[in-house]
Amino acid sequence: MEEQRDEKLWQLAKRRADFQDSLVGFVVISVICWAVWYFTDGHHTGFHGTPWPLWVMLGLGIGLVFKFIKAYKTDKDTLTEREYEKLKNQNK
Repeated sequence: MEEQRDEKLWQLAKRRADFQDSLVGFVVISVICWAVWYFTDGHHTGFHGTPWPLWVMLGLGIGLVFKFIKAYKTDKDTLTEREYEKLKNQNK
């Protein structure tokens, strides 16, 4: 017999798993970019100027922050329910 799962918890678990996958991808891509930069440019010319992998990390990092907030800091259903209760109580 299958256990019934709570749909809200399932969606939250999916968002958190998605964030964790994205975090692993961020780390892997960052390491690869830094290695490419170091072995092609950084090692030979020194550390002058802004290394291009910073721009890659910045772009990926912005998306990662939004995924983190969505997965761990906000729950729109809970916020919506709270607002609904406030409005309901005001109209009484």
